[in-house]
Amino acid sequence: MGDDPGRLYRLDGVAHIAGVINDEPRRCISSVRRQQGMRLDERYVPYLQMAGLYHLARLNDRWFQLDEPLVSAFVERWRPETHTFHMPFGECTITLQDVAYQLGLPVDGHYVSGCLTDFHLYIEGGRPAWQWFHELLGVLPPENQVQKFAVNCTWFQETFGECPEGADEETVRRFVRAYMMMLLGMQLFADKSGNRIHIRWLPYVARLEEMGGYSWGSVALAWLYRCMCRVANRHVVKLAGPLQLLQSWIFWRFPTFRPTGHDAFSWPLASRYRYCFVLCMPVVYIFDYASSFMHCIVTHDCNKMFNFLHRWSGYNPGISNKGPRVQMARLKIDLLQPRDFIWMPYSALDVIQVVHPEVLEPRHTMLWRCVTSLIYFAVVEWHQVNRVLPQFGGVQPPPRPALNIDFLMSKDGRGGDRWFPSHLPDWHLHWQERADHILQFDIVPDPGPSHEFLSWWHQHGKRFLSPEMLLGDPRGIPIPEEATQRGAGRVPEMDRVDDVPDRRRIERRARVGTRCSQREVDWLEQAMDDGDDAGGA
Repeated sequence: MGDDPGRLYRLDGVAHIAGVINDEPRRCISSVRRQQGMRLDERYVPYLQMAGLYHLARLNDRWFQLDEPLVSAFVERWRPETHTFHMPFGECTITLQDVAYQLGLPVDGHYVSGCLTDFHLYIEGGRPAWQWFHELLGVLPPENQVQKFAVNCTWFQETFGECPEGADEETVRRFVRAYMMMLLGMQLFADKSGNRIHIRWLPYVARLEEMGGYSWGSVALAWLYRCMCRVANRHVVKLAGPLQLLQSWIFWRFPTFRPTGHDAFSWPLASRYRYCFVLCMPVVYIFDYASSFMHCIVTHDCNKMFNFLHRWSGYNPGISNKGPRVQMARLKIDLLQPRDFIWMPYSALDVIQVVHPEVLEPRHTMLWRCVTSLIYFAVVEWHQVNRVLPQFGGVQPPPRPALNIDFLMSKDGRGGDRWFPSHLPDWHLHWQERADHILQFDIVPDPGPSHEFLSWWHQHGKRFLSPEMLLGDPRGIPIPEEATQRGAGRVPEMDRVDDVPDRRRIERRARVGTRCSQREVDWLEQAMDDGDDAGGA
């Protein structure tokens, strides 16, 4: 990685946005708006706790706005082949530890996978999918609310928005199933439509008592990785996935980007920044907001109070100048020093005091340091914590070659899922044997990159994206003195799965160039197949 400048920012023939940053200096991604409208009923709580989704449900009940220019500047730093953000001071990434602390999701458990193309064939008893839907939820959506195997979110909200008072246990369970499908489909695993809930969750909500046996944390991280890998393509502008995790991770790890005034902690940790829109206002607006709202309280004008809150809840700072804000955030990242990143933000005593004990159970915490596959149906990503040891208290040695899983990425979303039953078993087995792939390394008082790593990084890494005229050319900044004192990092050798079944196709795809449309994709696949046939003859 870094040895071949021509392929530095190319994966599977797709141009990485950072490779063409000078051509698109103000590119700003647009986030998928998360749907709400289903109230968290107290009768749902026991089921959510049993499923390991209660803390996520509490987050869903609170308002959240994504800072799109800030996230865009970070996405420019995302490298799909390493699943890390490439920064001036080294590599960092979102790990299973971050998912546990930020969202309160369990890490240990079964992977979530299965076939989707022939969905109805894999349901208990071979029943049609919609028949099972009716049995589990007690009602069928009208045809105009269904798109293939997905139901419009609006119908879910209108039908299951509020559980009736005095409902019997079976009715409550039906509403719980609908709420969980909304929670999974819109909070964690939203697609770019932002308004559809897939019925792939039926086999899971059918057995409410067994939902706690799944690793929702690893599944959510797999989907976030995949979404960021997709949006790293210069032709993709929409970002989906658990974006609250992404933005909260930025605030916790990079204090210079953090909204001011957040001194109190709450659980999950991502809830700390749910009201940052008030803190981003100019001072004159804050005082005007406070005085007007107090007047509503004194006069008991409830309608005006509601309208006022609704007005400010949509406030988005810099909504009309996103391009310049992307440039400003990019420059701010380029000027980051090692001290501007917090390697271990969760070790503070005031953080530990609010963490729920189940998150710190050994069966979960040991997997934070596990180099393994992350699986979400046909999506397979790689938890490459061996590249970010300082986030766990270690010293980062020079990295080994990146894992190349572009074959799996290229298959995702195309050609159905006929291919992956023959290719995914090795990845499934790797997760099942996750306990054998936990890293063991020395914990040091001053974690960070080693001197050897920084020497390699300064030579090969693309550390800066802003023009030199803005940076003042900081490339000559020497390696920090403390890096020499840390010594050399050591990471044991780990078994790696055979990630690319046919690398010839990948090499030819890279020679063809960037995929721009589905028509080109179809043509490219046909050309490759013709080439294989000709070669075989």
